[in-house]
Amino acid sequence: MRVSLARSLALEPRLLLLDEPFGALDEMTRDHLGEELLAIRERQNWTAVFVTHSVSEAVFLSTRIIILAARPGRIAHDLPIALPYPRNHDTRRSPDYLRLVADISARLRAVDEGGMGVPPMISDRGMGVPPVRASAAA
Repeated sequence: MRVSLARSLALEPRLLLLDEPFGALDEMTRDHLGEELLAIRERQNWTAVFVTHSVSEAVFLSTRIIILAARPGRIAHDLPIALPYPRNHDTRRSPDYLRLVADISARLRAVDEGGMGVPPMISDRGMGVPPVRASAAA
């Protein structure tokens, strides 16, 4: 997986499609690669469509999360993720991050109330949405 991701990034793509690229990794390696992926994205300025079943991973890596509903397949939620950049291990402990993870988890549970299984989330990193920067206003 890491080799195929590195090979794709070496081409400096404008769009990168990632389907559960960190799924088989342990949590620490997954977190480290997520941080590296964001750093590379900042340098190369590409857009990624990232499919994952991990709420925390989606919140950390995304500027926007789309939650799909099953049967019939449709967009249940389209949510902006307004966390400041750069993101790092401290981001994962911030109140805003934790609130977003809890909110999106609740939305997934609500989508799943029909018992049809929880579909994946599609997170986008840049898809027409500029990276969110921290603001001085609180």
